[in-house]
Amino acid sequence: MKIDIRWQLLLVVICLGLVVSLLSYQIQSAGLCTTRVPSTGGRLGVGMVGRPDKINPLLGTSNPVDLELINLIYDGLMRYDEDGKPVPSLAKSWHVSEDGKTLSFELRDDISWHDGQPFTAADVIFTYGLLQNDEFPAPDSLRGLWNSVIISSTNESSVDLILPQSYGPFLDATTLGILPSHILKGVPVNQLANHTFNKSPVGTGPFAVSHIFNWEESGQLRLIPDPRHWRGEVQIDTLDYRFYPDNKSVGEAFSIGAIQAISGISPDVIPEFLALPGIRLYTSPSRQITQLLFNLSNSGSSLLSSVQGRQALALGTNRPLLIDEAVTGQGLPLEGPYVPGSWAFNPEVMAPVDYNPATASAILEELGWHNADGTATREKEGTPLVLQLLLADGVPGRELAQTLASQWAEIGIDVELIMVAPDEMTTALSERTFDVAIVSVQTPGDPDLYDFWSQEAIVSGQNYGGWNNRRASEDLETARQLYLVDERLPYYTAFLQSYSEDLPAFTLLQHVDNFALSETIQKAEVGRFQQPRDRYDSLPNWFMLYREVAVACSEDEA
Repeated sequence: MKIDIRWQLLLVVICLGLVVSLLSYQIQSAGLCTTRVPSTGGRLGVGMVGRPDKINPLLGTSNPVDLELINLIYDGLMRYDEDGKPVPSLAKSWHVSEDGKTLSFELRDDISWHDGQPFTAADVIFTYGLLQNDEFPAPDSLRGLWNSVIISSTNESSVDLILPQSYGPFLDATTLGILPSHILKGVPVNQLANHTFNKSPVGTGPFAVSHIFNWEESGQLRLIPDPRHWRGEVQIDTLDYRFYPDNKSVGEAFSIGAIQAISGISPDVIPEFLALPGIRLYTSPSRQITQLLFNLSNSGSSLLSSVQGRQALALGTNRPLLIDEAVTGQGLPLEGPYVPGSWAFNPEVMAPVDYNPATASAILEELGWHNADGTATREKEGTPLVLQLLLADGVPGRELAQTLASQWAEIGIDVELIMVAPDEMTTALSERTFDVAIVSVQTPGDPDLYDFWSQEAIVSGQNYGGWNNRRASEDLETARQLYLVDERLPYYTAFLQSYSEDLPAFTLLQHVDNFALSETIQKAEVGRFQQPRDRYDSLPNWFMLYREVAVACSEDEA
């Protein structure tokens, strides 16, 4: 067979070209080095104790897992800013009629549901309408609030809410997450509570649910950063929420790298979790507070009938030590019923009460409670000073009560602990069969405390201590008829003055929320977080992976 000389010449040319290319590459790369730079990709596993039940803002109102996921997936018409003031979210703007009865909302026109469908007034009307439907199992508190509201709309971009009377705290109700009517409007109302939507929802929030996985089978719920919210800047692909039966399981998963974050860490396991390899703990004040509630009614101890007696109990309470011993340091001393994140918080009105057992003892002596015959427990006219301390059994209530009892024993007060099951606490409080109660309260976004401290709330609300102060009650009533912060603030300041003077309750601590990240998550910064989504504010900077790129070598490397 005769070989074609042209193919031989072509092969020679190709070989020469390869040689030249290799020589050129060696010359060019002689001054190059490689370095690692952040790369997109990676799945961030977030561990929680518990399991979702109903990931629906109208139904998931008590399960901590539901509440966290709802906050990440849904938006409301309004939200609270970092100062605790209501600002628009799905709404573009809002205003109130002159008589204070009509709230008008202009809706944003740049919002889409996670499935791409546009957000409209129909979604708002559908969501709020469910709360007025007797067949929908809404919580009684929500149903009672919405039943008297007229919901109307003249177009797809506006909604009017007409109230029977002016009611400033109603804005808090509009922070409730909105549901997609285009998905749920055809579902019979009495079937919504058990609908599959509650397991795999669609929202408008910063994270969308991936419908690839069934979390009931896999034990994880995958969330994808919505590029419309994050403007496509996020480097981590997904948040994989994984659910465990207990804290031990969460810790083990973190240790082996199955998860890189932990949410909802309880104070009692903080020491154990801090020992996990590569863990970084982020702590932020929460809206939960724990107070001593004094029974000021006739059924309470005579010691509590005077402000001086209540002050003695406060002065005899070593809060820093109590926080260290009972909640492993996971709390902050706080004065009054408002947390610093609330615009009604005013440290100038609520002066700090520092631990002073000597002054507490002097007050008790002045009130006629003496250490007769050198006994440890004080007496007055032959009656020993014994206080019944009511608490819900569990962590950290039991530890708080035991530490408190030992502190009060040092000033001559004997404490009888009355521990009830958590679901029996409300009944025990309403019956007022206690002297002092340890109560934990999730302070509302709106500073309205009428249902806790007004005179009316003694009979039909949660004023379980029976504080009967007409001026404080009137200030609370007037404040709730107004909407603007500047108009309401003077009345809450006046309320705080009455509260400080009478001391119907004494705040032991403000709780904190804890969130942990692995050191494998780079460039992560977590500041103050009042809600779960706040933890991910800096998510665009976070990354998990690296890639190698060629760069010019320095003189030392050449």
